[in-house]
Amino acid sequence: MIPPQWNADFAAGMERVLDVYRRPYDANFPVVCMDETPRQLIAETRVPIPPAPGRQLREDYEYRRCGTCNVFIATEPLAGRRLTKVTERRTKTDWAHFLDDIAGHYPDATRITLVMDNLNTHRPGALYENFEPASAKALWDRFEFVYTPKHGSWLNVAEVELSVMIRQCLNRRIDSIDVLRSEVAAWKTARDRTQAKVDW
Repeated sequence: MIPPQWNADFAAGMERVLDVYRRPYDANFPVVCMDETPRQLIAETRVPIPPAPGRQLREDYEYRRCGTCNVFIATEPLAGRRLTKVTERRTKTDWAHFLDDIAGHYPDATRITLVMDNLNTHRPGALYENFEPASAKALWDRFEFVYTPKHGSWLNVAEVELSVMIRQCLNRRIDSIDVLRSEVAAWKTARDRTQAKVDW
Protein backbone atom coordinates (compact mmCIF):
# COMPACT_ATOMS: atom_id res chain seq x y z
CA MET A 1 0.00 0.00 0.00
CA ILE A 2 1.31 3.47 -0.83
CA PRO A 3 1.50 5.65 2.28
CA PRO A 4 -0.38 8.95 2.29
CA GLN A 5 1.72 11.84 1.01
CA TRP A 6 3.21 14.21 3.57
CA ASN A 7 2.10 12.09 6.50
CA ALA A 8 4.33 12.90 9.47
CA ASP A 9 2.79 10.15 11.63
CA PHE A 10 3.57 7.56 8.97
CA ALA A 11 7.16 8.79 8.65
CA ALA A 12 7.67 8.75 12.42
CA GLY A 13 6.23 5.24 12.75
CA MET A 14 8.33 3.98 9.84
CA GLU A 15 11.52 5.45 11.30
CA ARG A 16 10.72 3.80 14.65
CA VAL A 17 10.39 0.36 13.02
CA LEU A 18 13.52 0.84 10.90
CA ASP A 19 15.52 1.86 14.00
CA VAL A 20 14.42 -1.38 15.69
CA TYR A 21 15.62 -3.38 12.66
CA ARG A 22 19.05 -1.72 12.90
CA ARG A 23 19.64 -3.16 16.37
CA PRO A 24 22.38 -5.79 16.53
CA TYR A 25 21.48 -9.31 17.59
CA ASP A 26 21.13 -9.65 21.36
CA ALA A 27 19.70 -12.85 22.87
CA ASN A 28 18.68 -10.91 25.98
CA PHE A 29 16.69 -8.40 23.91
CA PRO A 30 15.41 -10.30 20.84
CA VAL A 31 13.54 -8.48 18.09
CA VAL A 32 10.53 -10.56 17.08
CA CYS A 33 8.00 -9.74 14.36
CA MET A 34 4.44 -11.07 14.64
CA ASP A 35 1.56 -11.30 12.19
CA GLU A 36 -1.37 -13.52 11.32
CA THR A 37 -3.40 -14.58 8.30
CA PRO A 38 -6.93 -15.94 8.01
CA ARG A 39 -7.22 -19.12 5.94
CA GLN A 40 -10.20 -20.83 4.36
CA LEU A 41 -10.48 -24.57 4.79
CA ILE A 42 -11.44 -25.93 1.37
CA ALA A 43 -12.32 -29.44 0.22
CA GLU A 44 -12.40 -30.83 -3.31
CA THR A 45 -15.78 -31.77 -4.78
CA ARG A 46 -14.19 -33.89 -7.52
CA VAL A 47 -11.00 -35.92 -7.55
CA PRO A 48 -8.18 -33.80 -9.07
CA ILE A 49 -6.36 -35.09 -12.16
CA PRO A 50 -2.76 -35.72 -11.06
CA PRO A 51 0.13 -34.01 -12.83
CA ALA A 52 1.89 -35.80 -15.67
CA PRO A 53 4.89 -34.95 -17.85
CA GLY A 54 4.05 -31.67 -19.54
CA ARG A 55 0.79 -31.23 -17.60
CA GLN A 56 0.15 -29.60 -14.23
CA LEU A 57 -2.29 -30.81 -11.58
CA ARG A 58 -5.87 -30.07 -12.63
CA GLU A 59 -8.50 -29.16 -10.06
CA ASP A 60 -12.16 -28.51 -10.65
CA TYR A 61 -13.21 -24.92 -10.10
CA GLU A 62 -15.91 -26.06 -7.66
CA TYR A 63 -14.98 -26.62 -4.04
CA ARG A 64 -16.64 -27.11 -0.68
CA ARG A 65 -15.96 -24.57 2.04
CA CYS A 66 -15.18 -26.24 5.39
CA GLY A 67 -14.81 -23.15 7.56
CA THR A 68 -11.96 -20.82 8.39
CA CYS A 69 -9.02 -20.64 10.75
CA ASN A 70 -6.14 -18.33 11.58
CA VAL A 71 -2.37 -18.78 11.36
CA PHE A 72 -0.15 -16.80 13.74
CA ILE A 73 3.56 -16.42 13.09
CA ALA A 74 6.33 -14.84 15.13
CA THR A 75 9.75 -14.62 13.54
CA GLU A 76 13.10 -13.50 14.86
CA PRO A 77 14.73 -12.20 11.66
CA LEU A 78 18.32 -12.06 12.90
CA ALA A 79 18.27 -15.59 14.35
CA GLY A 80 16.30 -17.37 11.62
CA ARG A 81 13.77 -18.79 14.09
CA ARG A 82 10.01 -18.70 14.07
CA LEU A 83 7.01 -19.76 16.12
CA THR A 84 3.64 -20.66 14.58
CA LYS A 85 0.19 -21.41 15.92
CA VAL A 86 -3.03 -22.29 14.11
CA THR A 87 -6.21 -21.22 15.89
CA GLU A 88 -9.89 -21.60 15.07
CA ARG A 89 -10.42 -17.84 15.32
CA ARG A 90 -8.54 -14.55 15.40
CA THR A 91 -9.67 -12.89 18.60
CA LYS A 92 -8.05 -10.91 21.40
CA THR A 93 -8.01 -14.13 23.41
CA ASP A 94 -6.11 -15.99 20.69
CA TRP A 95 -3.63 -13.12 20.38
CA ALA A 96 -3.10 -12.89 24.15
CA HIS A 97 -2.36 -16.61 24.36
CA PHE A 98 0.01 -16.42 21.39
CA LEU A 99 1.90 -13.65 23.21
CA ASP A 100 2.17 -16.00 26.18
CA ASP A 101 3.59 -18.63 23.80
CA ILE A 102 6.15 -16.13 22.49
CA ALA A 103 7.22 -15.21 26.03
CA GLY A 104 7.58 -18.91 26.85
CA HIS A 105 9.75 -19.35 23.75
CA TYR A 106 12.21 -16.78 25.18
CA PRO A 107 12.37 -17.69 28.89
CA ASP A 108 15.79 -16.11 29.43
CA ALA A 109 15.19 -12.87 27.50
CA THR A 110 15.15 -9.71 29.58
CA ARG A 111 12.69 -8.02 27.22
CA ILE A 112 11.25 -8.97 23.82
CA THR A 113 10.74 -6.24 21.23
CA LEU A 114 7.59 -7.20 19.32
CA VAL A 115 6.94 -5.58 15.93
CA MET A 116 3.32 -5.89 14.79
CA ASP A 117 0.57 -4.06 12.96
CA ASN A 118 -2.20 -1.96 14.46
CA LEU A 119 -4.93 -4.58 14.39
CA ASN A 120 -7.58 -3.86 17.02
CA THR A 121 -6.82 -7.13 18.84
CA HIS A 122 -3.15 -6.21 19.38
CA ARG A 123 -3.63 -4.22 22.56
CA PRO A 124 -2.35 -4.72 26.13
CA GLY A 125 -5.92 -4.75 27.41
CA ALA A 126 -6.34 -8.19 25.81
CA LEU A 127 -3.84 -9.53 28.33
CA TYR A 128 -5.94 -8.24 31.24
CA GLU A 129 -9.09 -9.72 29.69
CA ASN A 130 -7.50 -13.18 29.56
CA PHE A 131 -5.13 -13.45 32.53
CA GLU A 132 -5.20 -12.53 36.19
CA PRO A 133 -4.00 -8.91 36.68
CA ALA A 134 -0.59 -9.89 38.11
CA SER A 135 0.02 -12.39 35.30
CA ALA A 136 -1.14 -9.90 32.66
CA LYS A 137 1.20 -7.23 34.01
CA ALA A 138 4.12 -9.68 34.20
CA LEU A 139 3.48 -10.76 30.60
CA TRP A 140 3.14 -7.17 29.36
CA ASP A 141 6.42 -6.27 31.10
CA ARG A 142 8.21 -8.96 29.04
CA PHE A 143 7.48 -6.99 25.85
CA GLU A 144 8.24 -3.70 24.16
CA PHE A 145 5.46 -3.20 21.60
CA VAL A 146 6.45 -1.50 18.35
CA TYR A 147 3.56 -0.89 15.97
CA THR A 148 3.96 -0.41 12.24
CA PRO A 149 2.31 2.82 11.08
CA LYS A 150 -1.17 2.85 9.59
CA HIS A 151 -0.90 1.77 5.92
CA GLY A 152 2.58 0.44 6.73
CA SER A 153 2.05 -3.16 7.81
CA TRP A 154 4.40 -4.10 4.94
CA LEU A 155 7.20 -2.86 7.23
CA ASN A 156 6.63 -5.96 9.36
CA VAL A 157 9.12 -8.72 8.45
CA ALA A 158 6.55 -11.29 9.60
CA GLU A 159 4.53 -10.43 6.48
CA VAL A 160 7.45 -11.67 4.38
CA GLU A 161 7.51 -14.94 6.36
CA LEU A 162 3.76 -15.36 5.91
CA SER A 163 4.15 -14.83 2.17
CA VAL A 164 6.84 -17.54 2.06
CA MET A 165 4.65 -19.89 4.12
CA ILE A 166 1.67 -19.38 1.84
CA ARG A 167 3.73 -19.97 -1.33
CA GLN A 168 5.59 -23.01 0.03
CA CYS A 169 2.93 -24.65 2.17
CA LEU A 170 -0.61 -23.24 1.97
CA ASN A 171 -1.08 -22.58 -1.75
CA ARG A 172 -3.41 -25.54 -2.20
CA ARG A 173 -6.76 -26.75 -0.93
CA ILE A 174 -6.64 -27.98 2.66
CA ASP A 175 -9.95 -29.03 4.19
CA SER A 176 -9.04 -29.72 7.82
CA ILE A 177 -7.59 -27.55 10.56
CA ASP A 178 -5.65 -30.58 11.83
CA VAL A 179 -4.03 -31.10 8.43
CA LEU A 180 -3.27 -27.38 8.21
CA ARG A 181 -1.67 -27.47 11.67
CA SER A 182 0.48 -30.41 10.63
CA GLU A 183 1.55 -28.73 7.39
CA VAL A 184 2.41 -25.43 9.10
CA ALA A 185 4.42 -27.26 11.79
CA ALA A 186 6.37 -29.20 9.15
CA TRP A 187 7.06 -25.99 7.19
CA LYS A 188 8.24 -24.21 10.36
CA THR A 189 10.57 -27.09 11.28
CA ALA A 190 12.10 -27.21 7.80
CA ARG A 191 12.56 -23.42 7.62
CA ASP A 192 14.12 -23.28 11.11
CA ARG A 193 16.45 -26.16 10.26
CA THR A 194 18.01 -24.03 7.51
CA GLN A 195 17.90 -20.91 9.73
CA ALA A 196 16.31 -19.06 6.82
CA LYS A 197 16.55 -15.32 7.33
CA VAL A 198 14.92 -12.34 5.67
CA ASP A 199 17.38 -9.95 4.00
CA TRP A 200 15.75 -6.65 4.86
